[in-house]
Amino acid sequence: MWDGDRDRLLWVDINAGAVHSGQLAGQRVNETSVIHLGETVGAVVCARDGELLVAGARRLYRISPGGIVSPGPSVIAGAAASRLNDGVCDPAGRFLVGSLGLGERAGHEVLVRIGHDGSVVVIDDDLGMSNGLAFAPGGDVLYSIDTIAKIVWTRAYSPATGAVGRREAFLRLDVPPDGMCVDDQGNLWIAMWGAGEVRCYSPSAAHRGAIEVPAPNTTSVAFIGPALDTLLITTAAEQLTDAQRAGFPDSGRLFTARVDARGCPVAAWAGSGAWPERFDDARMATRP
Repeated sequence: MWDGDRDRLLWVDINAGAVHSGQLAGQRVNETSVIHLGETVGAVVCARDGELLVAGARRLYRISPGGIVSPGPSVIAGAAASRLNDGVCDPAGRFLVGSLGLGERAGHEVLVRIGHDGSVVVIDDDLGMSNGLAFAPGGDVLYSIDTIAKIVWTRAYSPATGAVGRREAFLRLDVPPDGMCVDDQGNLWIAMWGAGEVRCYSPSAAHRGAIEVPAPNTTSVAFIGPALDTLLITTAAEQLTDAQRAGFPDSGRLFTARVDARGCPVAAWAGSGAWPERFDDARMATRP
């Protein structure tokens, strides 16, 4: 994500458990800091004052502007063989985050929303792998990805109340979608795992084109820079054969691309008051 208040890029290395920040210099990202959490890291968002909210393996963490890490409440309850994955803030600053299954677990993953008071609302509880999340420019439509099902879902969303509408399939794809973002015209930019490309779809689900990336496993995308006119693409070196690693040696790196589009400012995390030590099953049962 692009933290416009500090002109910095924030990104995570999931398996390394690392939260990175960097500056954009031309078309290159220069890393400025990295913080290791000692467990997988699925997502990072930023508050107006620079405090970070991080989705760890099963719980949330806060990182102060000075780099102090404070553990927050657990989100994944019980002994579920899952971990937290992609996350984003809604226009009101609430944090949405999903889970993916470890091993052969599938079909029981969740997408939840953490409110300003620490309350948790379950939006979905039947996903194969919760992944990319994005809001339409007006904030009234939520897009969400189930990578295993190869579906991009859409539903109405109320930023004021958090109410969500009925889930409907927006796209059914031929390869697994991963992370995504939306530009200021409402087009979706989706990283396609295994396809080595980022695809662009219009608000009416028409395929508008693709950007080829010299790494098969594209993982996420974001518009960055002061004008939000540079597309940042993350990739993974995971799950490649030896031959693929040799053929695509830049896998796992960040890429930038200039496209005829501009992004939307990312909503800041609104922060939270006194959170509970963990989110119990009663909280997790709440639905919008």
